Amino acid sequence: MTRSAPAPRELLEIAIEVARDAAATAYRMRAEGVSVAATKSTATDVVTAADRAVERQVLDALAKLRPDDSVLGEEYGGGEAGDAASGVRWIVDPIDGTVNYLYGLPHCAVSLAAEVDGEVVAGVVRNLMTGEEWTATAGGGAWRDGQRLRCSTETDLGQALVATGFGYDPARRSHQARVIAELIPHVRDIRRLGAAALDLCLAAEGRVDAYYEKGLAAWDQAAGGLVASEAGLRVAGLGGLPAGPDLVIAAPAALFAPLHDRLADLDASGGP
Repeated sequence: MTRSAPAPRELLEIAIEVARDAAATAYRMRAEGVSVAATKSTATDVVTAADRAVERQVLDALAKLRPDDSVLGEEYGGGEAGDAASGVRWIVDPIDGTVNYLYGLPHCAVSLAAEVDGEVVAGVVRNLMTGEEWTATAGGGAWRDGQRLRCSTETDLGQALVATGFGYDPARRSHQARVIAELIPHVRDIRRLGAAALDLCLAAEGRVDAYYEKGLAAWDQAAGGLVASEAGLRVAGLGGLPAGPDLVIAAPAALFAPLHDRLADLDASGGP
């Protein structure tokens, strides 16, 4: 960190306060009824009015609490890393798992991370339906409900429960389906739950053994990725690249290499 910035714990406290309020708003709006406000990449890639309202609430709250910071959000965009005079950039996904939210499925969350000089140092993911909340700070571990999280101890890829997700473009989905068809004989099973931030948190506490996905944006993985790495998972891309849009793999040390190599052989980062 090259500039004076708050300690990760202080940023986490702000993130928790803002995320809890945002999750309460999203939950209330879901109870009042939700409808599609727009679509993004395809007709099935939806945005609800709640996505926009929740992100606006987060932006307004952060502007009051940390006026010199910048914010990158899924719905309203924002500044590049390093733009803020303070060196702090917030990364927000107002509702991760929007389709689940639209259908009332209990796997959707508010995700909020704080990045200092390009490094994510604090993050919170809050399931807005169940109230489950995962937090992490760089070097401070990953936590849920006061318990420190440790990832799976599974060492055999053939016994690993692996989570993943699909994009919205039909051609990408077809490629991802081919990858799964070739991967599934080599793992215990596959889970597709529909919210990347929550999938990373489930991997952090061993409720799935590993996770991978192509096409994640910064807001999909910033907070969840920190939770995962602080719980002991290796979070990276293929071939030594950092985790990013081409591919995110989160797996315990013993599973990372065999899963990585299998995904590389299957061209999991390829396709549209």
